[in-house]
Amino acid sequence: MLSALAKRLPAVARIRRFLDHPVETQQRVLDRLLRRASETEWGLRLGFADILRETDVAAAYRSAVPLHGYEDIRDDVQRIRRGVPDVLWPGRVTHFAVSSGTASDGKLIPVSRETIVANRRFSMGTMYNYIATTGRTDFLFGKFLSLPGRIHEDPVVPGNWMGQVSGLQVRYAPRFVTRFMQAVDDDTIYMASWEDKLREVVRQTITTDVRSIATVPTWLMLLYEMLMEEHERLTGTKPETVRDVWPNLSLVFTGGVALSGYRAVLDEQGGAGAVDMLETYGASEGFFAFQLDPSDRDMALHLDNGIYYEFVELDGADSRNKGADGERRRLSIADVRPDVRYQMFVTTASGLWAYEVGDVVKFTSVDPYRIVVAGRTNEMLDVYGEALFGDEARDALNEACETTGARFVDYHISPLPLVRHGRPAHQWLIEFEREPDDTKLFVRVIDDRLRRVNMHYYIRREVALSAPEIVSLRRGTFYDWLDATRAEVNAQSKVPRMSEGRAIADRLLELGGGAE
Repeated sequence: MLSALAKRLPAVARIRRFLDHPVETQQRVLDRLLRRASETEWGLRLGFADILRETDVAAAYRSAVPLHGYEDIRDDVQRIRRGVPDVLWPGRVTHFAVSSGTASDGKLIPVSRETIVANRRFSMGTMYNYIATTGRTDFLFGKFLSLPGRIHEDPVVPGNWMGQVSGLQVRYAPRFVTRFMQAVDDDTIYMASWEDKLREVVRQTITTDVRSIATVPTWLMLLYEMLMEEHERLTGTKPETVRDVWPNLSLVFTGGVALSGYRAVLDEQGGAGAVDMLETYGASEGFFAFQLDPSDRDMALHLDNGIYYEFVELDGADSRNKGADGERRRLSIADVRPDVRYQMFVTTASGLWAYEVGDVVKFTSVDPYRIVVAGRTNEMLDVYGEALFGDEARDALNEACETTGARFVDYHISPLPLVRHGRPAHQWLIEFEREPDDTKLFVRVIDDRLRRVNMHYYIRREVALSAPEIVSLRRGTFYDWLDATRAEVNAQSKVPRMSEGRAIADRLLELGGGAE
């Protein structure tokens, strides 16, 4: 009955509409955003009203509005923070997502009330679509454990709120969730120390009927471990899976980092597919994509969530993807192709105009529009002309784990100059959940996979690069690196997957006591 009702809900109907009419939906979103902000400072300066009078609004927008990065809006964001209205978006904006660093030196992304509503609608739509698709509703009749980042009142401008976007989302969650389903109290949800938070969550929920969770895969692994350790301490019985502690756990919403690298471990901890995992893709700038079905390995791009998308190709110099001025073309979804890496830019209901997200995506399908996150724009190694992208490395690591029975927690790759025979190599620093059965085979699988999928790597391996070197780090090394190098460890904290320098790698080796 609930499944049939979910199919008729507005949030699910919205999903069905943009799946059926993607290009038209995106055109309407752009029109609506330009019209809404036409009288703001940016709208007047960039001529939003004139753009709207053009026959091809998207083409006029590309011509009139350049691509922007954070430095282009930094000063205006500080004005908005101090209370100046109608700058990027109409009215006064009082909420800010801290996308990196701290409130004093990091990136503060304005989050309008329209975006808060859109983010909430995205989350509820993802849940209702899951019910409509699978027919499963059992998770609704127990507790929901959300592990978001921390938010706090602005120390500079009282009345403003800032922090991680996941924390802002929980602050404005529907009343029925916070009042009846929330598994732990607000003080615990917003604790500053993640290790202390997880321990308190375990203490409060060890005997609670937790049926659904929302968090980052890396923290979920640690939560499962701590929960099962506490259960063993209290009962003297070692649980085989987390469902020996929470027998009705059936659904986990993940985000923040790609689920693919953690799925095998989380499936094992959760108990042979007993727990559905639904991946979402969001950032401080907005919520972008979600799995239509738990069995999918890609996500549907949400085309009606107050965000207009543009893409710039990263894979080569195809003349089709360059304009008359020789610059790479900005593409709408109508023009993208599968299996091509694109840098993503967004225009949002918080007044971000053709703004660089910093992520690289690949479309797995254009009917419907489905994506995987291929990494960050700065996530590539090209010291020796190998042009190794983050998704290629991640897929190679996953294949090596599947082949050798290994499981990893985290990893970092960095060039290691002048090793065997005077040739450099890539050094892979890996924190394993389970070591590979055969380390030599593990290395060979990674190397062979990269040779197959990346011609640049193949050629460099023939003449310039030695085989990858694997270093196993002790458990907890990556957390220790975060703790030692970040003012605050939070839901968004992660170690860069790749670096062309050695600073991160050398510090990890110092902390992790790795040995080849």
